[in-house]
Amino acid sequence: MPIGLIALALGGFGIGLTEFVIMGLLPEVAADFQVSEATAGWLISGYALAVVVGALLLTAAVTRFERKPVLAVLMVLFIAGNLVSAIAPDYGLMMIGRIIAALAHGAFFGIGAVVAASMVAPTKKAGAIAIMFTGLTAANVLGVPFGTMLGQAAGWRSTFWAITGIGVLALAGILTLVPATGSGDAGSGDAGSGTSSSGSLRSELRAFRSGQVWLSILVTILGYGGMFGAFTYIAFTLTEVTGFAASTVPWLLILFGVGLFIGNAVGGKAADKNVDRTLLVALAALVAVLVVFALTSSNQPMTIASMVLLGGFGFATVPGLQMRVMKYANNAPTLASGANIGAFNVGNALGAWLGGVTITAGLGYTSPIWAGAGITLLGLGVMAFAAAHAKRNDAGRTEGDRCQPFRQQEGASVRS
Repeated sequence: MPIGLIALALGGFGIGLTEFVIMGLLPEVAADFQVSEATAGWLISGYALAVVVGALLLTAAVTRFERKPVLAVLMVLFIAGNLVSAIAPDYGLMMIGRIIAALAHGAFFGIGAVVAASMVAPTKKAGAIAIMFTGLTAANVLGVPFGTMLGQAAGWRSTFWAITGIGVLALAGILTLVPATGSGDAGSGDAGSGTSSSGSLRSELRAFRSGQVWLSILVTILGYGGMFGAFTYIAFTLTEVTGFAASTVPWLLILFGVGLFIGNAVGGKAADKNVDRTLLVALAALVAVLVVFALTSSNQPMTIASMVLLGGFGFATVPGLQMRVMKYANNAPTLASGANIGAFNVGNALGAWLGGVTITAGLGYTSPIWAGAGITLLGLGVMAFAAAHAKRNDAGRTEGDRCQPFRQQEGASVRS
């Protein structure tokens, strides 16, 4: 395994920690700034929206530059955002710090996925992307619980100081361990090959002419949105429906994080063998898990098992979805990769919104799980259509290749 992947994973760990640890510290932040918890919640929503903006606009702005320095600059932006959050004297400056850090999020993962894929053999690209995303899963398993405990014990600002330190370590790792790569436009036709071409935003935008790129992004929105829709309100489900004490929720969330970690690793290895089959199986299993979870949420052992499987099958799709977008973007994968990172956050917002609608409608705290199952089922349908269409195109090209020699012979005969 290239050691540079560890530096990318450490950056992913810090970014994941920034995104999710605030959820456990909202009461302290709200009390410190003397705002309502609903207002403090905009520190989460504002971050997610800024991720989408950064994934598209910031990635587009840097496509022509060499990727390693771009990753380093993005990590500096991440450090600056968390430093602002750590010293913010009021809510407004805290929001600015969150937005600055979030702008680096989408572009870092989008460009980092291309860099990770360029560091390994073609048959191991999805696995390399999974290693980078391991940092994100580790942030959920270890970083969020311990970051929350640190913030509760030493003040919420201490957590953001710690994240700033993690960013500095990740920056050092990127500068020393990640190999130099080409510009954002890989000219070899192999996503993330690292060879540069004429490099322009126009060539990156051409990737979006591919229907498969758009279908893959739609699957990302629906598949990830279904999982996140169920997860957003999971604390209410665990306490109000399953009957767990509120004090046990952080430990149950660790089980969910363990599922994320395992699913990410297994999904990456499986996607290297067959991307479309892996996504179809994972999405179908995720629908089944959500349905079973909704039906058995009053049973504590079944809920525990569902939590692990929800994280496992939910995140098993992530390396494959990222790799699929890069595959069909061909020799200009950077902007498409960044757009797909934005799509994950659009899915987050969609799932959370729809889950909130069902609760507001009085359908109970299992309704977000049912809503998540429905969204994921739509994603499975889109994925099945995309896979079938891609298979037909591949079969057509193969048939064309077989007929080519005969066509050449026929042409030669006519000329003679």
